[in-house]
Order: sequence, then structure tokens, then C-alpha cells
Amino acid sequence: MDGEEFRQRGRQMVDLIVDYVNSFRDRPVVPNVQPGYLRPLIPPEAPQEGESFDKILADIEPVVLAGVTNWHHPNFHAYYPTASSYPAILGDMLSDAIACIGFSWIASPACTELETVMMDWLAKALGLPDHFLFSSGGRGGGVIQGTASEASLMVFLGARNDAIAKLQAAEPQGEPCELLARLVAYTSEEAHSSVERAAKLAFVRIRSLKTDEKHSLRGDALKQAIAEDRAKGLVPILCIATLGTTSSCAFDNVRELGQICNREGLWCHVDAAYAGSALLCPELRNFADGIELADSFNFNPHKWMLVTFDCSALFLRDASKIVEIFSADPIYLKHEFTGQPDYRHWQIPLGRRFRSLKIWFVMRCFGISGLQAYIRKHVSLAKEFEALILADGRFEVVEEVTLGLVCFRLKGTNEATEALYRTLREDQRIHLVASKFHSSGVYFLRFVVCSSQCESKDIRFAHSVIMEAANKLGK
Repeated sequence: MDGEEFRQRGRQMVDLIVDYVNSFRDRPVVPNVQPGYLRPLIPPEAPQEGESFDKILADIEPVVLAGVTNWHHPNFHAYYPTASSYPAILGDMLSDAIACIGFSWIASPACTELETVMMDWLAKALGLPDHFLFSSGGRGGGVIQGTASEASLMVFLGARNDAIAKLQAAEPQGEPCELLARLVAYTSEEAHSSVERAAKLAFVRIRSLKTDEKHSLRGDALKQAIAEDRAKGLVPILCIATLGTTSSCAFDNVRELGQICNREGLWCHVDAAYAGSALLCPELRNFADGIELADSFNFNPHKWMLVTFDCSALFLRDASKIVEIFSADPIYLKHEFTGQPDYRHWQIPLGRRFRSLKIWFVMRCFGISGLQAYIRKHVSLAKEFEALILADGRFEVVEEVTLGLVCFRLKGTNEATEALYRTLREDQRIHLVASKFHSSGVYFLRFVVCSSQCESKDIRFAHSVIMEAANKLGK
């Protein structure tokens, strides 16, 4: 394929993408396929000779799109949003065309420098503390990770190595493996499973602490756990607080946790993968009270800020605690220029894409006000759904609705709500998922406003499907 054919095929692909996006309401939200559907549709081996792109285009619908769960369908209400927008797609197109591997400044100066500016743009737009800004002149700054899971692992590794270095300074005879066995970290019992996975990969034990009646991790629980572990000879090193838990969008008390971490010498990390985008709206920032006490903060623009996956923004108060772990400078990676970060030292992989382009495109095309309007619309639609649910005495909402998630259930036993969920899954006109609180065992359904195409009529349609399912069960 030469450049001229690429122009033609590029136009065809853009048309296909737009047609696909415009076709959501004509498609099922979840595909009607069974495991293994795809293999019989394509040859068992790659072709020996190249095929025409027309033939490839003809296979996209039956092979790919027919088996896609349409995350951007207005009837998709599961998990949390995954963001997409035409400006972000165009940013990824340009990134793919430039095709640089931005592991250092000299590897592609624009790749590094635009990222540092975009991370400052994001921090300022969210109202984050100045110590997370490159432009503040301190030791902080931001880096784009692939996911919040990667960010949590980076934080674990940073806190672990920082703690071991301090222990070795105080106990020169101590072996690193022996010191490692004494380390302990803390998080909420409602934290995302990626926190537990990060702890396993970092070989750091972790304690999941009980939450209060609002499913929030509070300072007293952390204080007690630290005291218990210090009495056992353990060394507390890290607390990961969650703003917007996956199950119910609950918020840990960052101010209480941050104060204790600062006093006790623990790293305080805030995981706001979904909810962080809401900080674009000043009226929604109350849940982040105390964020200035955090040593690191992460959120996913690829969840709720119209930036395509993957794009997870990690901000650090002192980036040197990460950089020192991953610094490796063979001759072929060294260069004479300083003053800008070599981002290979800020992440696990060496290579990295030019991901800041899509942030730049999105923030310029929508502006802060456009992004705020998008967030506010989703919050308003969630409130509309909450009102519809509460208008029926058979149902209850089990968590305060603050952003775009409504947690609801049939009153009574878990079995009734479990039956409702099975009925909705069989119906397949809308897609949502269930969850359960760790402390109480209460089972509930999660309704999230996800799609950029979601409107009030879609909220009312989803409500009607749920009511129909409840009626069918005789509830």
C-alpha cells in the first residue's frame, strides 16, 4: 500500500468508523455470539500472498463488529466508561504515523516535552496541588501510564525501595530480602483488585482494612492497623486511598488518611481512576478534600475524559523515588541533553507511544468547558435514573449517587436481586453488572452512565426494561 492508496483507504476507514459509531442504536449492546464463533470465519493460517484491502474491509463486519460488545452503545451501563472521541482517534492516528518510541528526550523531543506540558494542563484543570506540576520547579511531575493498575504497581515499587533504602541505612547488616519481609501496605476492602495484584508483584504484604457505613476507609482504621503492625515488628510503608471505588463509587477519607501517612512516614497514594475526571468540575471536588497531603495521584482520562485507551495519568510529589528504581543508562541510551525527563525511568517498559497527542487534541477541541459539560451531563442522567428507581417502592439505592453510578437493588434478600440480574442478562437489551459489599454481603446492581450518546430517553428505556424484568419475576 503506497501513500496514494492509503489516502483512499484512510477515507474508507474513516467512513466505516463514523458509520459504526452512528449505528449503535441499530446494534445489540452485547453480541449474540458463542465462544469460538470467530475461528471458523477466517482461514487457519495467514495468506502466502497479500490480499486486497477491499477483501479485508468486507470481513470487518462479520468477523469483528459482529462479535464486539459495544461499550459506547447508549444502552451500555456496565463497569465504568471507556472514553472515545473523534479528536482522540485523530491524535492516535498521528501518533501511529509518527511511530516514535519516546523513551528519552533525544528519542523524540516533542514526545517528551508535549507530555510534560499536557500533564501540567491536566493537573491544573483538575485543581491538583502545585507539587504535582513540572512547572512548579520542585521534584514533582506527571507521566502517562497505560492503566491505573500500572500506576499502582509503580507506587508499590517506589514505596518499597524507598523503605528498604531507609532500613538499610539504619540497619546496615540487614539483607534486602529480610527487610522486604517486614514491609506492609494498606488499602480499603473496597479497593480495586489491581491494588492486591500490585502488592503481589512487588512482594509486599497488604492489609485490606474495614470501611465505615459509607464504605469509606477512615483514619482510625489505618491508625489502628499501623499500631498493630509496628507492635509485630513490621514496617508500614504505603496506604492506597480510593476516590470512586469500582463497586459503588465510594470515597476514602483522603484528609484523615493523608494526615496519618504524613505523621507516620507512609507514602499516600490516591487512586481516582474513574472519579478523577470529575475534578474538572469545581462543584464536584469535595470528595477530594485533603488531596494536597498525597504523595501521588492517578486518574484515567481514558475512562471519562473522552481520551481513547490507553491513557492513565500518574502524578508524583517526588519523581526521584520512582526514577531511581528504573534508571539504567547503557551507552546506547545516553545523550548529552538534560533538563527534561527521560520517561523510560518513570515506567516499567522501555518503549512508549506518543500518547500526549490525544490529550492535546481533546483538550483543545472540547476545551475545559466542553469537558465539564460532558461530565455534568452524565451526573445529571445518573440522578434522573436514581429518581426513577426511588419512585418505585420495591427498590432501594444502596450508595449515595455523587457521579455517574447508581447502585440499586430490590428490597429484601440478595436472591431477589440476583434473579433480577439473571433476567436482565437473558433479556440483553441493556447491559449492566452486579457487585457486592465486602462488609455486609449486600448484593446490588450497578447502573453507570457510560456512552457519549446516552440521553434522557435512554435512561427511561433502561428503567422500563428493569421494571419489566421485576414485573416478570412477580416482585
